[in-house]
Amino acid sequence: MDNKTTLPEISADDFARRFSLRAENLMWLLGAGASASAGIPTASDMVWEFKQQLYISQRRVSPQSVADLSNSAIRAQLQAHIDSTKNFPPPGSPEEYAALFEATYPAEVDRRAYLDAKMAGAKPSYGHLALATLMRAQLTRLVWTTNFDPLMADGCAKVYDGTGALTCAALDAPDLAAQCITQGRWPVEVKLHGDFRSRRLKNTGDELRHQDERLRQILIDSCRRFGLVVVGYSGRDDSIMDALEEALKHSDAFQLGLFWLHRGEEPPLPRVQQLLLSAKAAGVEAGLVRVENFDEVMRDLIRLVKGIDTTVLDAFATERRRWSDAPRPNGSRGWPVVRLNALPVVRTPNVCRRVVCQIGGFGEARDAAQKAGVDVLIARTRAGVLAYGRDADVRKAFEPYGITEFDLHTIETKRLRYDSGERGLLRDALTRAIQRHRCLDVVRRRSTDLLAPTDPADSTWAPLKRLAGSLSGAVAGGSGLRWREGVGIRLDWADDRLWLLIEPRTVFDGITDANKAAAADFSRERTVKRYNRQLNDFVDFWAELLAGSDLRALEIGDGVDAVFSISGITAFSRRAGA
Repeated sequence: MDNKTTLPEISADDFARRFSLRAENLMWLLGAGASASAGIPTASDMVWEFKQQLYISQRRVSPQSVADLSNSAIRAQLQAHIDSTKNFPPPGSPEEYAALFEATYPAEVDRRAYLDAKMAGAKPSYGHLALATLMRAQLTRLVWTTNFDPLMADGCAKVYDGTGALTCAALDAPDLAAQCITQGRWPVEVKLHGDFRSRRLKNTGDELRHQDERLRQILIDSCRRFGLVVVGYSGRDDSIMDALEEALKHSDAFQLGLFWLHRGEEPPLPRVQQLLLSAKAAGVEAGLVRVENFDEVMRDLIRLVKGIDTTVLDAFATERRRWSDAPRPNGSRGWPVVRLNALPVVRTPNVCRRVVCQIGGFGEARDAAQKAGVDVLIARTRAGVLAYGRDADVRKAFEPYGITEFDLHTIETKRLRYDSGERGLLRDALTRAIQRHRCLDVVRRRSTDLLAPTDPADSTWAPLKRLAGSLSGAVAGGSGLRWREGVGIRLDWADDRLWLLIEPRTVFDGITDANKAAAADFSRERTVKRYNRQLNDFVDFWAELLAGSDLRALEIGDGVDAVFSISGITAFSRRAGA
């Protein structure tokens, strides 16, 4: 990319320093991601619940048959039903949430009841309390939000030790928002959620349409007065993005900056990228700021802001429940209350190869390795191309792109806490190591890798066959669909360490849109009677099989290899005092 198309980025620590000097002149836009740590489901979570409810009610099936929304087979089954109706936008479409919400609960009173139930019991997270603390110190004046929840108001009530300090204006009171902002009656929270999320604009009456346009104009005017910090918001709502783009047409927009806080290594939506590029071209100080989450970025900001009262924040940190490692139970008493399906990854690589060259994104880097015919594992990050493999192979793949740096890259622990390029690289390497050492085939999925025996007839799999009855076969009526008994694995972070999550699964070969419903039915029928005792035996088998030390991804003599060790003892919870 040239300078005109390179997405502007600002490091998190750089943003924190800038914020400390201009906080009172920056307003905030909070999306659903800002409420996730408080227990409020995201729009994506609710989309799957809507699909589930439509499936149960329209197909007249038992709720238990599709209860596990984390199961990819069940999700495929639900999506197949939604697709068959031909009434809804495609998955991931900006219109999907509103369309499914209205189809599931056509009456607005029912939608409101649904949302109220989702928000019941939710409490402000550290991020909300920190923002309220900045409000009390008159360092944050104006917050816009797409969220329905009252977490910001609840946070202010706790920090101010009473209600009434924060003015909340919603879609039905645009004049209140305008008056408070014009007269400087701070702090103010403006809820943009009405027609932006729960009802589509084209379904509202003329009065609500006018109010919506009024509120958007207030947002545009505010963008000409303040800088903007966006957090937890994906940019999927046309109404809000239209307003931000309209504001950018004015020469005095975002004079104190436009900072889009973004989680993970993946790029933001194209429309967000274009907004930042347009802002950069217009001379606005704009950039993407990569952060871990809302709570963590607020901790970083509070740390640099001087002279504020952090009493409530300190008390919140003290009140947080602390967990300690449970000792492994001995004897016949005190066995785990809950056995978990997570194996500790006790050894991981701490370095990988780093290559700086003129290649594009991950897709281009992957294609370069394939074109060179070399066996290397790669990830693409801002630091460069990260890789495991023989040095000669890595150079062969990327030499055509003008290598300027070829050295080692330290894998920092903090980069493994979220879906970073480094964690993705370790996931690929760990899956490869397990595949090599345990004679397994791999089927890649977005977040989970599915493993199945390469040769189910091998004696290695005899214990699994005793548990499962059979290990492979054809699905009746599945149009060439075949199955194998297998396991899903996923790398995750908890309790300050990496864990390998294992889930016994049915792995399919030859799955298509035409037969994925048959696959979902087959998988459900095959596993429906695996209760706790049986499932525990399956977890035992896979834990013992996957565990091991010195598991090498590539088994190479030169270059950089990835080496892992996995404990065979799963995590568990235990009754206190048992």
